[in-house]
Amino acid sequence: MTERLGRAYFAVQTVAGLAWWLAVFTIPFVREATLGGLDPVVVAVLDIPLFVGASAVAACGARAAAFVATGWTLIVTGALAVYATVAGEAGWGVLLMGAASVASVVALSLMVLGRVPTEWMLVGPFRFRRAVATAKPGAHLAATAAQIVVFWGLLLGVVPVVIAWLERRWGLEVDAPDWLLPFGAVVFVLASALGIWSAVAMSTRGAGTPLPAATANLLVIAGPYRFVRNPMAVAGIAQGVAVGFMLGSWLVVVYAIAGGLFWNFVVRPLEEAELETRFGDEFRRYRAAVRCWVPRRAPVPIPG
Repeated sequence: MTERLGRAYFAVQTVAGLAWWLAVFTIPFVREATLGGLDPVVVAVLDIPLFVGASAVAACGARAAAFVATGWTLIVTGALAVYATVAGEAGWGVLLMGAASVASVVALSLMVLGRVPTEWMLVGPFRFRRAVATAKPGAHLAATAAQIVVFWGLLLGVVPVVIAWLERRWGLEVDAPDWLLPFGAVVFVLASALGIWSAVAMSTRGAGTPLPAATANLLVIAGPYRFVRNPMAVAGIAQGVAVGFMLGSWLVVVYAIAGGLFWNFVVRPLEEAELETRFGDEFRRYRAAVRCWVPRRAPVPIPG
């Protein structure tokens, strides 16, 4: 079944690729938006056989062709991103090929492995390891504060600013209403308060930190965790969207939503499986009582 899904994607990619090339040669707007000043004939000489043709063969079940189509898609995405950044055009082509790259990698994994190996993504600081249980609460708080500075600074500062700059450079910006910036600031403050509240509860009640590399030793059912199962994820997504509002960048909003989808479908299943292994029935009861995204009206009782 999974291999069929991968092959089905490459079939869709074949049709989409043919439709795109037809539009490139017949609709000037599409050609300019996706290729800029590049000569479409020169690009087509390589792209039609390596993208469209290889996708068609992959749809028939040839794994080697799936590797070719995926590899070529990644190469084109990178090259087109460089061109768009230098030339200030073809931004829509980067976005389309970027989406095709992600989907092609997933489809290739389904064809070759029969699944998407999400566990490969949890390495280094994202690998599940318990914090030192004998450490003092102050040490966990200090480690949590350092994590917040580093990860918020990177994921909510550096990355969004770069995305917003690329959005303008690639000619993808849209006019944002004046009220969006102050509204985003209010949302960011509220979401940050939730994130800090969650982090403090995790480090003081769980004998650990929010980071998987030093995860809590105890199941935390306190503070915001009594209302919603993953308050830090809720806060992080809201913060990302708020930063997009403040920067007037729709791509940053997409980045935040994509991060939420990644967390929900990749990280959360692995995290909850690990929690179930460690805490057993205690976590299963908690999961049944508290939803992942939608807060309870009344806080769940604290155990014991």
